[in-house]
Amino acid sequence: MPEERKQKSASGHAINLIRRESMTATGVLDVISFDEETIIAETELGMLIIRGINLHVNRLNLENGELAITGEVSGITYEDPNGYAKGGKSLLGKLFR
Repeated sequence: MPEERKQKSASGHAINLIRRESMTATGVLDVISFDEETIIAETELGMLIIRGINLHVNRLNLENGELAITGEVSGITYEDPNGYAKGGKSLLGKLFR
């Protein structure tokens, strides 16, 4: 199933962050979880982890691979989705260590 989603999105992955208050991303395949402090999204280039304060998902269009958020962004990290099995820890285990 993930292979089918990757083929649908041909736009490529890009991030546009404005004044750490507004962010858009393309090439988003899925949003795994989100709350006011962390948003975890699967992108064409791996797992994208966005951390901050008062984060809100304003727009999510998986058909076009678009994600738009607002809030105070304090960090953006990429994780290799295949790397989770290597360390023996799950994604959530690595996030909340």
